[in-house]
Amino acid sequence: MKLKAQKELFLETLEKDYPVEEVLSFFFLLTETFLGVRRLDLALDPDLEIEPANIGRFEDALARLKNHEPIQYIIGETEFFGLTFSVDNNVLVPRPETEELVQWVLEDFALEEKSLKILDIGTGSGCIAISLARHLPKAKVSALDISEKALEIAKANAKNNEVEISFIQQDILKTETLSGHWDIIVSNPPYVRELEKKEMQRNVLDHEPETALYVKDQDPLLFYNKITKLAKKALNPKAKLYFEINQYLAEETKTMMQEQGFICEKRKDLFGNFRMLKGVASTN
Repeated sequence: MKLKAQKELFLETLEKDYPVEEVLSFFFLLTETFLGVRRLDLALDPDLEIEPANIGRFEDALARLKNHEPIQYIIGETEFFGLTFSVDNNVLVPRPETEELVQWVLEDFALEEKSLKILDIGTGSGCIAISLARHLPKAKVSALDISEKALEIAKANAKNNEVEISFIQQDILKTETLSGHWDIIVSNPPYVRELEKKEMQRNVLDHEPETALYVKDQDPLLFYNKITKLAKKALNPKAKLYFEINQYLAEETKTMMQEQGFICEKRKDLFGNFRMLKGVASTN
């Protein structure tokens, strides 16, 4: 089967589900992953053939895309902060907004000479912890998550990206105290309210892990409140707590942190939404 015929099949099958450019993006990600063939290669040689052994892989990928499964799960990896991370449906697909959270931490500590102690709460794929460890090589980084399967993925990602991370399986909501004291605590906890599900796309609703995404409408700051209380006791003086936050609850989250003694700063993401919050520990 010619590769261009497979491309036409993708366009025809998925035209009602995705914009044309997105379908083409999916298709060429798959050709590069499965065959090592780039978009330019097909343009230069439109008669490229798919080996029979690979046709089934495209058929499977097409069916999964039709079911709105994230392309990152289909190819098994994604990029985050210039690094490659393995992902599947046990972890969230890392978002560009989370890259901005990592960048904020790095900006604040770019000139730091001492060995920092960093804790990532709710690590998922490990993207935050691993990115910080790569760019702050003197830091001692720990990461915790409730999910054993997520931690297996995060450990593999740490190994593949050649960093040392201490991983901990722990339910933060059942944690009374955090072990040790920290210079940086960072978290991207669940923050999507049930009422916001109508805004979510099917690839998120149907396939990404619910426990990493959603909170009840009546207690949307559940994780933020808990982590802030724990951080207040576990942060070194003038240490910093960073959150990715729900854009609709930015002010409420900031107020909650201020009431617990933090000096806070909000920051907008590249889309102009308040998506990040930093708290400096003013008292311990």
